[in-house]
Amino acid sequence: MLLREIIIQAVYSLTVNKLRSWLTIMGVAVGVFSIIAVMTALDAVDKSVESGLTSLGANTFQIQKNPATVFGSGHKRNIYANRKDITYAQALLFKKSMETHARTIGFTISSQANLAKYGNRTTNPDVTLTGGDENFSISNGYNVVLGRNLSQNDIKSARNTAVIGSELTATLFPSGENPQNKFIKVNGEIYTVTGVFDKKGAAFGQSQDNFILIPITRYLDHINEKSSLSITVEALSRKDYPLAIDRAIGAMRLARGLTVKDINDFEIRTNESLIDSFRDIQRAISTGAFIISFMALLTAGVGIMNIMLVSVTERTREIGIRKSIGAPKSSILRQFLFESLFLSIVGGVIGIIVGIVAGNIVSLKFNLPPIFPWVWITVSMIVCSTIGMTFGLFPAWKAANLDPVEALRPK
Repeated sequence: MLLREIIIQAVYSLTVNKLRSWLTIMGVAVGVFSIIAVMTALDAVDKSVESGLTSLGANTFQIQKNPATVFGSGHKRNIYANRKDITYAQALLFKKSMETHARTIGFTISSQANLAKYGNRTTNPDVTLTGGDENFSISNGYNVVLGRNLSQNDIKSARNTAVIGSELTATLFPSGENPQNKFIKVNGEIYTVTGVFDKKGAAFGQSQDNFILIPITRYLDHINEKSSLSITVEALSRKDYPLAIDRAIGAMRLARGLTVKDINDFEIRTNESLIDSFRDIQRAISTGAFIISFMALLTAGVGIMNIMLVSVTERTREIGIRKSIGAPKSSILRQFLFESLFLSIVGGVIGIIVGIVAGNIVSLKFNLPPIFPWVWITVSMIVCSTIGMTFGLFPAWKAANLDPVEALRPK
């Protein structure tokens, strides 16, 4: 038989038992789906982490009360929860100690789920209200495109001034209306808009432009005086970066009143530390997903072998007739191998398509373009082909070696 005839015969044989064939295909699809979906989602999170960390410059690090992510026992979590907040007074003392060792030092504090109003226009309750100083824009990579930034006098006098993000500007001041010197209301407080930040985009799945910056002193006096500050430090140069971190740790310990015996009750956050933490999580998830997928594909392979053995038993007479009229063993072997390979590859293709769609839901959540994990797609197709050939080989060999006399013997 020609290869074309073998393929047609194999597909026809599988369509005779549609339900059985589809159940076998779905077994393969589930295994491939799990690995493709997880890897696509992890690629999306990875790209979001990379874009999100651009807010911190190459020479910049942050000091915070707690680490960005907390893993471990409840006891470890309680240690972080019992830490005292970083106060404004401590931040000022730290800044004074670090003035000659850093290019810029900025303070920030934020609250989520705020609602802003201007005239008859109201935002959704998802606006971030941030208290910051005059160094906020430099420390966090924002540019003022209209009006002015917060000034030192705004901070000293705790003025009700505000600089707003581009997304919030589009919501409250559509059609190009100038927001400068306009009054907006946030949680009952009225602020005068002095400037607008340039668009920055999303990071970690959240917009960086839907926020309001007010003087940190105003925030602490009128919003929440019992909140922990985040301190952003920019080293003088990349060469001075490690030394700046060491000096910052000493200055922060002094500001916090720690003795030699006390351990640090604050965290240093750098781009490298965040990336390393994420990579550890990513490796653990990837390993787990691969093991689960591999076991699922092995189970699917056993299913393929089972259905092919059943098929050989059911088609004994057909095989006997073909062999009696001269069909060679290689022809029958290729047909049954192709049937097994067809089940595996179709299942793999379905799993890949559904996995990419499911994984890209995460990509859309992070406002990223569609992601196609070509490496894992290629690996999945190779694994599917290998499983189809491996688990289909014995049934195919059994079919090819049937004795035509025994196969045609009346049952």
